[in-house]
Amino acid sequence: MKNSSILKTTVLITGGLLLSLLAMQCTKVGVNANVLDRTFKGIPDTAHFSPFYDETIITPSDPSPDVNDKIIVKGVQGTIKEYCGISTCHGGPISPKLATYSDIRSLVTPGNPDASKLWTLLTTNELNKAMPPVNATHELSLTDKTTIYMWIKNGAKEFPDIIDYRPAAVKIILTGCTSGNCHNQATSTGVWARSNLITYVPADTSTFALIRASGTTYYCQLSNETLRNTVWSAYKDSVRRFYTDTVANASFRPYKTFGTPVTLSSVRGSLSTYDDIMLDIWYPKSARSNSSIQYTDGSGKKFYVKGNYLNVTSSLVSRIDSTLLLANPFTGVYASSHQGDMAYSDGGMTASDIALVKAWYFSDPNIPDVWKYGNANAGILKYRKTGTIIRH
Repeated sequence: MKNSSILKTTVLITGGLLLSLLAMQCTKVGVNANVLDRTFKGIPDTAHFSPFYDETIITPSDPSPDVNDKIIVKGVQGTIKEYCGISTCHGGPISPKLATYSDIRSLVTPGNPDASKLWTLLTTNELNKAMPPVNATHELSLTDKTTIYMWIKNGAKEFPDIIDYRPAAVKIILTGCTSGNCHNQATSTGVWARSNLITYVPADTSTFALIRASGTTYYCQLSNETLRNTVWSAYKDSVRRFYTDTVANASFRPYKTFGTPVTLSSVRGSLSTYDDIMLDIWYPKSARSNSSIQYTDGSGKKFYVKGNYLNVTSSLVSRIDSTLLLANPFTGVYASSHQGDMAYSDGGMTASDIALVKAWYFSDPNIPDVWKYGNANAGILKYRKTGTIIRH
């Protein structure tokens, strides 16, 4: 009888333990497992930068990478390590190991998250498949899931390329440089209205006050969207036509300018779209807008636009990266000081933001080599500290 009692007690204890384990697996923070929902609630975002490693040394960079040569952001490897690669799980005794690129890549179908085992394990609601286990205390955040989803969608590469850099870089520029109504189309065209360079009525314009610690700046804006789109598109067309052939298309020399003396309020060039950004890179604003007369036609009309768009002393990259010095691509003379203030006074960009924009800039085939490496690869940008010239 005593042995029978001991046996019954053992069975009861064992059964209780099994029930406890099942309860742990089937519940999480008091919520029944039948309401578990790990499905991806986000919207695939091409502008979400999703590298594999937590640190990306961009190309080009100084031999000893400077502060703006590194993109530091939690990537796929860091995310998997946090949730799955701990020492007691897939970073320790449990297979498969999920530490290296090849480990994680083996669970992925590049370009197709839904066909990837890794993605299925992270988003399934099946208790016997869900990873991390349902009784874990740490759920993947929406941001972490987006990182993994976009990494797979973009090809599950070990190192990012143009498909990763371009959307993320453009988003940084759009959200940073157009903030405060600075580098947007409404502000860029508003001054032309107030300067009577286009036909408008007062209701087509408005004034925006940008208040900073250093003072208040007033921007005139062309608020009539239809008129704004027409005027800005015509302006970009005239710039491109003129610089394609300044002799044959002399009549397209842009008269509209962003700076003094044809201005009644502060104004910036637009960086509202990828196409706007490309215009600014191909034909820098310093060529399209000057404070001194560059040309006077036969009727005496004065123009403030240079005929040689390479004879300039600023570029998009040099205006955001304080570690670089720019050479005038026409004269070959380097600036004596950096121009990188736009990243902080305008866009508020971090070092990683600057590195990401720079990585995109040098990888985008739509940007001419002359604005990356100068004429005949002579160099147009060099590092301030080391003097290293960036060449192809």
